[in-house]
Amino acid sequence: MFDIVIRGGQVLDGTGTPACRNDIGVRRDLIESLGDLSGLPSRQTIDASGRIVCPGFIDVHSHSDTYLLIEPGAESKILQGVTTEVVGNCGASAAPLNGEYRLPSDWRDKNYPAEWSSVSEYRSLIEQVQPASNIILLVGHNTLRAGVTGYANRAPSGEELNVMTTRLEQALDEGARGLSTGLIYAPGMFAETDEIVRLAAAVAARNGVYASHMRSESSRLLEAVAEALEIGRRAGVRVQISHLKAAGRENWRFMDKALEAVREARTESVDVAADRYPYTSSCTDLDIIFPAWAQEGGREAVLRRLADPGTRRRLRDDLCRSRPDVYWRSVTVGATYHPDNTALRGLPLIEVAEKLGMEPADAVLYLAESDGLKTSAFFAGMKEENMLKVLAEPYVMIGSDASLRCPNGPLSHDYPHPRAYGAFPRFVRMSLDGTTVPLDEAIRKMTSLPAAHFGLVGRGILRKGMKADTVVFNPETVRDAATYANPHRFAEGIEQVLVNGVWTVRNSRMTGRRGGRFL
Repeated sequence: MFDIVIRGGQVLDGTGTPACRNDIGVRRDLIESLGDLSGLPSRQTIDASGRIVCPGFIDVHSHSDTYLLIEPGAESKILQGVTTEVVGNCGASAAPLNGEYRLPSDWRDKNYPAEWSSVSEYRSLIEQVQPASNIILLVGHNTLRAGVTGYANRAPSGEELNVMTTRLEQALDEGARGLSTGLIYAPGMFAETDEIVRLAAAVAARNGVYASHMRSESSRLLEAVAEALEIGRRAGVRVQISHLKAAGRENWRFMDKALEAVREARTESVDVAADRYPYTSSCTDLDIIFPAWAQEGGREAVLRRLADPGTRRRLRDDLCRSRPDVYWRSVTVGATYHPDNTALRGLPLIEVAEKLGMEPADAVLYLAESDGLKTSAFFAGMKEENMLKVLAEPYVMIGSDASLRCPNGPLSHDYPHPRAYGAFPRFVRMSLDGTTVPLDEAIRKMTSLPAAHFGLVGRGILRKGMKADTVVFNPETVRDAATYANPHRFAEGIEQVLVNGVWTVRNSRMTGRRGGRFL
């Protein structure tokens, strides 16, 4: 007897082949059978008539590392059909914690069920809370580097690099799957290519993945892509280019050449893929626009610079000199933390500056200081045509670039990008509406493609003997509901979700049962 049979759906198995009508029989955590199962008994039945059945979606670029310890139900992701999250991206990971490394500000101010330091201890906590989604951890390069050199603008000594490598190898042995870099963030921005190659080689030795938020996604995009590919060649490592994009109107022209470079590398010896979210606005810390000299030394050093009148003037002058007036119109304030700034959330920076009676650069400095460098912002700098080109590339998968959220509780108080709630249903809707690739290809990009690139054996395809990570959605109603004006809204149309055979979403509602694992 099956535990669950999904009957009568149009099955897209994740391989990119067209849909066919099939039943799926699940026993424990595995797919036991596919075909006509109408004469066979089951303990529970899902009627998928008129619905699409596919493998669970894999969010290859997530930042849910520590939030899973607070909200293990992961509702904002599960209700998108996401059954696996790759965390530890952009150079920052929950573990290992050493030296001067400090968790990112939006993680640091939360209360957690226990303390941890190593990957092993973090993994143990994840297993204790039993998340709804499966988890894959990458080790952040910034995490490793700050743990050894702090946030200084210098190269590590030979011994320091040995320590970083040893700690990375230990983290991989304890269950991490690779390394990520965030080369626009301190202290990763101070690293030379050779340093990254050394660490990436250690990842390659354990068949892991190197994921990179590259050194530039704007004026030096081509050089940044070249560096990522060079690291892949020299280290012999699988490469994942994070949220591939060209930001800033004057840089849109670089996208075709960037894609050409990746295609050429793939025909040679580099195993390179990429991810992208289906939006034209990015989201990160507002102070990311500070020059490198202002970011040295970590949070306390940056705040001291803001408090010093002379240094603040220098920083203001740098901001004004490096950006044209039109740039400030592309920035919208996201999450704020000082009570006086709550009313500024979701407003264009130009409007915020007017309310404060300041120039835009001064408004940025005011927000950064008053929020203790926790302000986030949306940067509307991408071209839709380029986004669609990237999404159509056969090696590009979908990543939300967001941590999980919840409309209530401790994760409801910030102001996230709508991708946190809607990236995957938005891409599905785009496919169904004919805006992007056909649906069978769209599903492949969210399932078997990332499973293969990240080495997830037994997942990403609906086939006998594979893990029962399964989604049933209504093609008529599936869509993202979150907006920039109202970001805390669950997606619609994801009706049933199984994670390792555990029925986690039933009729578009969380069941309270969680079957996720640390993979």
